[in-house]
Amino acid sequence: MAKTRPGLSSAKPKPGKKDLDSYTIRGTNKVVRVGDCVLMRPSDTCKPPYVARIEKIEADSRNNVKVRVRWYYRPEESLGGRRQFHGAKELFLSDHYDMQSAHTIEGKCIVHSFKNYTKLENVGAEDYYCRFEYKAATGAFTPDRVAVYCKCEMPYNPDDLMVQCEGCKDWYHPACVGMTIEEAKKSDHFVCSECSEDDVKRSQNGFHASPVFDAKIYFRCPLRKFRM
Repeated sequence: MAKTRPGLSSAKPKPGKKDLDSYTIRGTNKVVRVGDCVLMRPSDTCKPPYVARIEKIEADSRNNVKVRVRWYYRPEESLGGRRQFHGAKELFLSDHYDMQSAHTIEGKCIVHSFKNYTKLENVGAEDYYCRFEYKAATGAFTPDRVAVYCKCEMPYNPDDLMVQCEGCKDWYHPACVGMTIEEAKKSDHFVCSECSEDDVKRSQNGFHASPVFDAKIYFRCPLRKFRM
């Protein structure tokens, strides 16, 4: 059974509860509702806030408000840890639920789908994304396979710049094809070592804005087993 997040205690249901449609975050005029994603205060102020999705809001007879939440995990909080392809704003939607005091909510945030996140022109402090669901007890991911790119055959990290070959339409990290970041940013023409200028002329496909929409091979996520 999954454990309570460090510094945040679970609460057992008490008689006289009533469901609420919304809750106004203490000290603000921001209103949260079921389905919203929120930032929750950790006990260790040196750590970033926890991220959760509100599943239920309820008040007891003394009007103490509690929320049932489903936690998002950061990659470093998972059994496998943070890996090269994990973005700075990446989260995993876990199967870990808790009841928490609504007073621990610090603010609202948005957890985008991976596809929608890659379309953002500007990423704000409140923007995150999720492409995996995560089982806290076993470390298993759903889906267990995602597309990979480049010679290094790694999943796409939206924080990393990539260049697209005008011939085969594959995507590459500049470092993997002998380019610097500065050279890649200035370049408006790139053909990989596997293609020729004739391949580019014969190509009929349009260019894509990001690698998310163009993949041909897959990467299997590690399914780690954890003994309690």
